[in-house]
Amino acid sequence: MGVSDELEYLKSLVSQLNSKITALEQKAKAVPPAKSPVQQLRTILVGPPGAGKGTQAPKIRDDFCVCHLATGDMLREQVQQKTPLGVEAKKIMDAGGLVSDEIMVGMIQDQLDNNKACKNGFVLDGFPRTVPQAKKLDGMLEKRGEKLDSVVQLLIDDQLLISRITGRLIHAPSGRTYHKTFSPPKKPNVDDVTGEPLIQRSDDNVETLRKRLQGFHAQTGPVVDYYKAKGLWHGIDAAQSPSVVWDDLRSIFVGKK
Repeated sequence: MGVSDELEYLKSLVSQLNSKITALEQKAKAVPPAKSPVQQLRTILVGPPGAGKGTQAPKIRDDFCVCHLATGDMLREQVQQKTPLGVEAKKIMDAGGLVSDEIMVGMIQDQLDNNKACKNGFVLDGFPRTVPQAKKLDGMLEKRGEKLDSVVQLLIDDQLLISRITGRLIHAPSGRTYHKTFSPPKKPNVDDVTGEPLIQRSDDNVETLRKRLQGFHAQTGPVVDYYKAKGLWHGIDAAQSPSVVWDDLRSIFVGKK
């Protein structure tokens, strides 16, 4: 091969490499495609107080581009905004009654109808608590031509939960939480960001927690059995680190796609 031939050959190689580099750069800059309907997610997160629902649900929301429907927050928001459902719910609560299943399912349906964040699905937290509620939720979704993908229960020993919660410290204005043992503030009993004092909730004590956990297990057991019979239930060890729990959760959701 002469010098000129070799030079042309090398120029050709350089040209090919430059083309490949350009193509890879464009691919790296490309905006990820929007999630398709196949990637939608409709799930329920079940777990006792302190099991980690508040940590994991926002991750599910952000990673799968769905809405997080925490029914307690939804109820407070509807009451505060004085929506028709909120006004009705407030009357019941002011009279010392329990908000009906119809109102709760109506609030969920309202979110699915009007909250753009729910277009790819939802993670439901705090509902259903009874089998009749589960059946009403199924009926509402069926009318919408939708159905649940999964029901995930965060499993953790009661005694470990009690030790977690009784050590919990809260910065009331922001909702930031700490733990005396597992995640202490930089200075004892003081918020890292504002320097304001931290508080411990009055119901974060052993006696109250035992009663709450007993009630949770008694109430949730039949609901879990209901979803087990439908083949939707998955259990996850919530005593693991939050990152491991997240990996386990994600593998369930991705596996269901």
